[in-house]
Amino acid sequence: MDLRNFTVETDADGLALVTWDMPDRSMNVFTEEVLREIETLVDAFAADASVKGVVLASGKTGTFTGGADLNMLGAMFAAFDAKRKSDPQGAVAELFERCGEMGRIWRKLETSGKPYVCAINGTCMGGGFELALACHGRVAAQSAKMGLPEVKVGIFPGAGGTQRVPRLADTQSALQMLLKGETLTAAKAKGIKLIDEVVPDDQLIDAAKAMLKAGLKPVKAWDEKGFKLPSGPVYSPAGAQVWPAVASLYRKETADNYPGARAIVKCVYEGLLVPIDVGLRIEQRYFTEVLQTTEAAMMIRSLFVSMQALNKGARRPAGVPEQAIAKVGVVGAGFMGAGIAYVAAKAGIEVVLVDQTQAAADKGKAHSASLMEGLVKKGRAKADEAEVLLARIQATPDYAALSDADLVIEAVFEDRDVKAEVSRRVAEVLKPQAIFASNTSTLPITSLAEAFPDASRFVGIHFFSPVDRMMLTEVILGKETGDRALAVALDFVRAIKKTPIVVNDTRGFFANRCVLRYMTEAYDMLVEGVPPVMIENAAKFAGMPVGPLALNDETAVDLSQKIMKATIRDMGEGSIDPRHFALVNEMVDEEGRLGRKAGKGFYDYPAKPAKKHIWPGLKDKFPQQKADEVDFEELKERFLVTMALEAARTVEEGVVTDPREADVGSILGFGFAPYTGGTLSYIDGMGVEAFVALCEKLAAKHGERFRPTPLLKEMASRGESFYSRFAPAKAAA
Repeated sequence: MDLRNFTVETDADGLALVTWDMPDRSMNVFTEEVLREIETLVDAFAADASVKGVVLASGKTGTFTGGADLNMLGAMFAAFDAKRKSDPQGAVAELFERCGEMGRIWRKLETSGKPYVCAINGTCMGGGFELALACHGRVAAQSAKMGLPEVKVGIFPGAGGTQRVPRLADTQSALQMLLKGETLTAAKAKGIKLIDEVVPDDQLIDAAKAMLKAGLKPVKAWDEKGFKLPSGPVYSPAGAQVWPAVASLYRKETADNYPGARAIVKCVYEGLLVPIDVGLRIEQRYFTEVLQTTEAAMMIRSLFVSMQALNKGARRPAGVPEQAIAKVGVVGAGFMGAGIAYVAAKAGIEVVLVDQTQAAADKGKAHSASLMEGLVKKGRAKADEAEVLLARIQATPDYAALSDADLVIEAVFEDRDVKAEVSRRVAEVLKPQAIFASNTSTLPITSLAEAFPDASRFVGIHFFSPVDRMMLTEVILGKETGDRALAVALDFVRAIKKTPIVVNDTRGFFANRCVLRYMTEAYDMLVEGVPPVMIENAAKFAGMPVGPLALNDETAVDLSQKIMKATIRDMGEGSIDPRHFALVNEMVDEEGRLGRKAGKGFYDYPAKPAKKHIWPGLKDKFPQQKADEVDFEELKERFLVTMALEAARTVEEGVVTDPREADVGSILGFGFAPYTGGTLSYIDGMGVEAFVALCEKLAAKHGERFRPTPLLKEMASRGESFYSRFAPAKAAA
């Protein structure tokens, strides 16, 4: 056999060990070539009487496969787009066949007459896990992680995942896993019967061969007469206990915004009514339909293609060598600074954590200890790993300890004077080539850089809270920020495994400008007398993960007050709606409702197990409209449009120069309805002309804040989109 990506070793017992190890790749992925080679192997083993069983394994350390290659997906979409204008029916038929190709090969393997065991040594995602599910046995290393995350990028497992998972696991567990796209540990996967054995990492291959030697049948249970579904037939007393709750689970997870998620429910329901070959055909049909939706196209582009490009350094300045970052300084050991110190130390970087007193610095370091303790309790880290991480963090009040840092990040209060003082003190001890970064959320970098002696070495790195969980960082360029400062910032972000977006300087940058529009639209609704519960529910049904009032509580209501005051001080009284300012002042100064940290804000936070609830007194602040007279669909539109419109303004002002960054940044930074693909894809998805018309409609009813910008009107008249106008070359990267 002529194989490029696989090697085969057959032992004296007739057991073939197939090792997948793609040359020149750090991770195995599915390409057209890989699929051809797998089918060649399946055919060869089926015809070879000397082969008694097969073990599929990976030659990559810590990973089995990450799933499909971008180029293969891109080629599928390109072929469909090229043909559908001239031959729409033929294009769909061709797409249908291509969508079934991987599933066809997996089914051939499953019914080949030879037993297969998949030895999962690390990360095994998407089509790779579907391959494992098609095998007759599955052994996973203790450190392995696996899952079917396709729903998170707008599609669903289309190579048998929706049919095999609910034939192995109970229906409720299967649907929960598929709809959430969750990653499973080996132990959890075994617990729901998707994995047969979990073994120490160094015993993986031996255990897989032992499973074959024990007499593993080459026929799956569902291909034998008398197979019984784990949760019983759909139309049975057992099924009647499961399926009525499915709609609730589906709505809770998706608010019916995701065609891919809707298709999962249909595939599982319909597939469990028929033999598996018919079920696989049903899955193929729905997969073909979903691939043609706007939601799938936008989500794949933003959350798969664009995110990978940004993670690989799409915005890194050319010609600047990679910058080694051995030590990072963090000034300010509060919640944000402590979080930055933790993620840096977790990435293996030495950290100096500075605060005014030793006690304050120690408290910041204790945050890392607490996070690691939680991981150890959950079995996601070992005690000695926690000790090593904490040893990397030096907590001190002494600025001199920053003298050998390669990068220093200031994470003190959002106060211009305080930040200026820190900048001056750090500059006194910093080595000449080191970079200084401000973790500001709203204050312009150019003006903050005035307190630092070399503005070319001053850059903004805006983290999102909590730092250990939020994947986005906003890298902000001041007017004089140099390429090396940008390169160091991006190299650091990559080292701590975050996704960066690069934006130009302005108040609030990109993410916070959009988030503030989200919150202020909620203030407008409150002033109008929209019931607070309707405001929160409308946002969630629009696709936002957290309602604007709950989000305001999380970020702190008194922080909103500080931002408003700073904006008024810098930009004048007219820069803030006086009704909003009065509301926030009353909440903070008169009611003491500072947000979640105070146990009360727009919500009340009673002691557990009671759940938070909207503060009853909030509805007494303004005359209330009758709920049945409020246009709920319009509330949803207002939230999405106001944020998308602000994103469009940042493009028009040159703050954002790459649509990919607006889309990825909006989803990762503040959870902008992921099914849209992000703020600019929301506009492109409906068409700029349609978006302009929607803005005009809302402006006529609710005011000038919804008026479309000149750029949008120009684009609408020309039939342009953001991706066609601003990133034709970059978007393909």
